[in-house]
Amino acid sequence: MIDLRSDTLTRPTPGMLAAMAAAPVGDDVYAEDPTVNALEARVAALLGHEAGLFCATGSLANLLGVWLLVPPGAEVVCDVRAHIARAEMGAHGALHGVTMRTWDSPDGVADAATIERLITPDAGPYLVSTAAVALENTHNFGGGTVQPFAHLAEVSALCRDAGVGLHLDGARLWNAHVATGVALADYGRLFDTVNVCFSKGLGAPVGSMLVSSRQNIARARVQRKRLGAGWRQAGVLAAAAGYALDHHLPRLGEDHVAAAAFATEVAAATPEAVRLGAVTTNIVVMDTGRQAAAEVVAAASRAGVALSAVGARQVRGVTHQEVSIDEATTAGRLVGAVLAGVPAA
Repeated sequence: MIDLRSDTLTRPTPGMLAAMAAAPVGDDVYAEDPTVNALEARVAALLGHEAGLFCATGSLANLLGVWLLVPPGAEVVCDVRAHIARAEMGAHGALHGVTMRTWDSPDGVADAATIERLITPDAGPYLVSTAAVALENTHNFGGGTVQPFAHLAEVSALCRDAGVGLHLDGARLWNAHVATGVALADYGRLFDTVNVCFSKGLGAPVGSMLVSSRQNIARARVQRKRLGAGWRQAGVLAAAAGYALDHHLPRLGEDHVAAAAFATEVAAATPEAVRLGAVTTNIVVMDTGRQAAAEVVAAASRAGVALSAVGARQVRGVTHQEVSIDEATTAGRLVGAVLAGVPAA
């Protein structure tokens, strides 16, 4: 089985396991884990911020990042397919009283004028006030879309002028950085709060980082504990993340090449299923036409490829370090045949 369901499926490499075993540790609730402290400082500096908070998941880091910017009863606005709106179990509303409004745009990239028309800061006693905007880079359900840097800068200036916070769900910001060459700090400085993930393309088993100002991170640390998410000797996990930054970040371009090879084979059989020009990182979203997504996932599995359904008529393939370019090419040929309605050989 060539498993393309997600880049979260990777397992620690022998080198990563050795780094985890050798990590010096302490009690992170007391802020005494040296490996966690070093990782928080390192990632905050990489992203141009003052401080970081190591969290178990990207969903938790997003939850805390939005909470820092949006008080109960106010709203965050985001893309209709944003991870915070679709894939975080309604946690922002259920736990923090945050409401959402959304825009719909091709591949998750909205022009600043659309966002400007949507936000309503200080809306008074009759409407919900917008407290923050959230962007996603790369955009998962949009197909691994890289947000153009000029667009991000324009939205950042808009939010600053409007007195509205700006959060980045940068779970796969590493992929955007490798694909464009834009420095991580250049991305990070545009935002008030940033989440980056180590357990997706970077291949660590657990962990995401929220970065912001020192004052914000101090608040987020308290709220993390309030949510029951304090942890103790987390350095064994921070060591995996540090190893991933050293050894797996430089190879992300290979996943992008593999995704392009996969998409090329799919398009050769079913050109209408995928837009090759939109495949810029490690995610390929495919339209299934008249077939239901669940049917395509089942047929692809029988052919030897595992995919995810991400809509009633959309499926997704994600390349990662455990799938070679040759395997991705083979998977694309098999999935293309499924989408074309050709029985597997």
